[in-house]
Amino acid sequence: MSASAAKVSKKELNSNHDGADETSEKEQQEAIEHIDEVQNEIDRLNEQASEEILKVEQKYNKLRQPFFQKRSELIAKIPNFWVTTFVNHPQVSALLGEEDEEALHYLSRVEVTEFEDIKSGYRIDFYFDENPYFENKVLSKEFHLNESGDPSSKSTEIKWKSGKDLTKRSSQTQNKAGRKRQHEEPESFFTWFTDHADAGADELGEVIKDDIWPNPLQYYLVPDMDDEEGEGEDDEEDEEGLEDIDEEGDEDGEDDEEDDGEDGEDDEGEDD
Repeated sequence: MSASAAKVSKKELNSNHDGADETSEKEQQEAIEHIDEVQNEIDRLNEQASEEILKVEQKYNKLRQPFFQKRSELIAKIPNFWVTTFVNHPQVSALLGEEDEEALHYLSRVEVTEFEDIKSGYRIDFYFDENPYFENKVLSKEFHLNESGDPSSKSTEIKWKSGKDLTKRSSQTQNKAGRKRQHEEPESFFTWFTDHADAGADELGEVIKDDIWPNPLQYYLVPDMDDEEGEGEDDEEDEEGLEDIDEEGDEDGEDDEEDDGEDGEDDEGEDD
């Protein structure tokens, strides 16, 4: 093959390759446009599904209300139900100091109310009996999402009685022995009512609404770990006691066998 023929062949190959690239790019662009169209359909269905799910949630939220009311009436018959529930919950208990627990002994009822359209927010109400800490009968905190999706919150101003503001308490507490020590207490549970810095990431509000409120009984019934440990120790002591009895029984049995053997030898000596 001549040099000129080789050059022509090479040009033809390059031309064919460029044509294939153009075809491939065109096909890819068409595929991307089709994918975008399909994705738009998927997004449309997702929006439709969200609307349908919201309608179902609203329907069943209304159906649940009489049962929540009945449950609250029954809970009212159990002393210290809510403080026990909060103390038994691992995340909430981490926020409770000793004085918080004392104040929560006056908590008689908790209610969570989701707003009509559900997605715009909710309110948590805490009902208190007469107590030595504050004047309020009800403490509430509300969480809102505006039309642009920005979160915000607002709450009841706590009317503390003189010298009883738990949000300003000293970190110095008294231990069981009566001696004072410097103790790193968690921030008071009640500071939550004044904290509106990041309403979109309010963990305590979400925990109460989504975890405790649907079934508070599961946390009220959490067994006391101290009692469980005590029972475990009693069981171990009982087992050790049984082992000691068995060992003593074995030793007594061996002694009886030895005595029987000696008696037999004495009898044989007398016969002789």
